[in-house]
Amino acid sequence: MIKKLLTTLLIFSLTSFVLAEEKPLAQMSMTDVKGKTYNVTGTEQGLIIEGLEGKVVFLEFFGHKCPPCLASIPHLIEIQEKYKDKVAIVAIEVQGYNNTQTTDFVKQKGINYITVSEEKASNLVNYIQQRAQWRGSIPFLVALDTKGNVQFVQAGMLSEAQYEELIKQLSAEKK
Repeated sequence: MIKKLLTTLLIFSLTSFVLAEEKPLAQMSMTDVKGKTYNVTGTEQGLIIEGLEGKVVFLEFFGHKCPPCLASIPHLIEIQEKYKDKVAIVAIEVQGYNNTQTTDFVKQKGINYITVSEEKASNLVNYIQQRAQWRGSIPFLVALDTKGNVQFVQAGMLSEAQYEELIKQLSAEKK
């Protein structure tokens, strides 16, 4: 009797595990300042951002009045230009700018990478807060390899050389 019960529980557990693996953890979307919407699927290992598959993705949470965030912008512009075919930078403004203000900020700074206001990505921001246990410090980077798996999380500014090294490492992760 106990053996039969344990076997049934084991089969149920394995079936539940297999079914859980197939289901996405969350479905979200974000819309950039140019009006393009990206569907985002939370997975066990990271995020799949529709349209950015196969690229290294730097998901950067920043603020319009954060000195380290502002100092990072020229580096990110250069990296996006240099690696446009294999890297996607997605920056989400989280210091209260609405979409119009974020759009103006992007134009003013000459930003060439995907930029989103928090109001157009609130579900994604909440999801990252929960999954990465992010408490709001910025800049905050979530780096995804070419399969969408989170490989690096960092609160605080990275140097251009550190970004370059991450690109090299995450591009090689094509297992």
